[in-house]
Amino acid sequence: MKMERCMRVLILGAGAIGGYYGARLMRAGTDVTFLARSKRADRLRREGLSVKSPLGDYQGQVRVLVSGSSDEVFDVVVLACKAYDLSGAIDAITPHVGTRTLIVPLLNGLKPYDQLDEKFGLARVAGGVAYIATMLNESGEIVHLNAADKLIIGARHADQRDAVISLYTAFSYGDGSRVMSDDIEQDLWEKWIMLAAGAAVTCLMQASIGEIVATRDGPGIVQQILGDCVATATAQGKAPRENVLASIKNLLLDPSSTWKASMRRDIERGVMQIEADAIVGDMLQRARAACLTSQLLSAAYCQLQTYEAHALKM
Repeated sequence: MKMERCMRVLILGAGAIGGYYGARLMRAGTDVTFLARSKRADRLRREGLSVKSPLGDYQGQVRVLVSGSSDEVFDVVVLACKAYDLSGAIDAITPHVGTRTLIVPLLNGLKPYDQLDEKFGLARVAGGVAYIATMLNESGEIVHLNAADKLIIGARHADQRDAVISLYTAFSYGDGSRVMSDDIEQDLWEKWIMLAAGAAVTCLMQASIGEIVATRDGPGIVQQILGDCVATATAQGKAPRENVLASIKNLLLDPSSTWKASMRRDIERGVMQIEADAIVGDMLQRARAACLTSQLLSAAYCQLQTYEAHALKM
């Protein structure tokens, strides 16, 4: 799968993640189009895309499509939606996926890859991991909350390598850490371990990491949940590398930390839909498939499911 020198990129989602990385690509001179919902598309057409970041702001007009308005095919489709929106996203991008289109998800967990592989085939779906904190504020601006910006992309099939190199090169212009991975599946698992453990503990305890580990039993609970996630990855042949595991432990056992998983922050804001199934539920399902028991992951997933059930009734 080769990539034309002047590649055309479609980004599904012009929110916090998609808008941010779309702006970075446009600053590098890449031809970028956004596929957005009607309300967001109308706002972007009126006001343009605005990104506020310690690594450099962006303000400018952008090209926007809405689902069903075009069937033009792109070289790359970047998916930057929530996992619970993936089925609709697949329907939306299908007219824009040609025989040589590379699909790059920036989604959490491994379940979205199963869905995309089933629809488009593994040879079409590369891997992407974003370590960044961004949000869409009430004014429609994308706000980068700190200077951290690490993007990892990698081929999941030998036929993707040339296209992934081209995309990596485009992403590498400007600030931010960019990595082209030789084992993107490993990187995907390692981020998922961090997210699943962090989401499970901060949602179950309804508190920040610092507040949790300040209690008598908090550190042990964190380590038990993390250990269950690590055991699940290990059963899949993807045990986290020692330096990565040390970094995850530093994050999740820091007594001075105010960190909460984004899912916990969503719950505090009263968001109706959360990524409970993709992040915690699927980790629990894979643990059980490997004949592993995790009472704390089970309790966390139960709590998240009851939250979603209550939210839907409101």
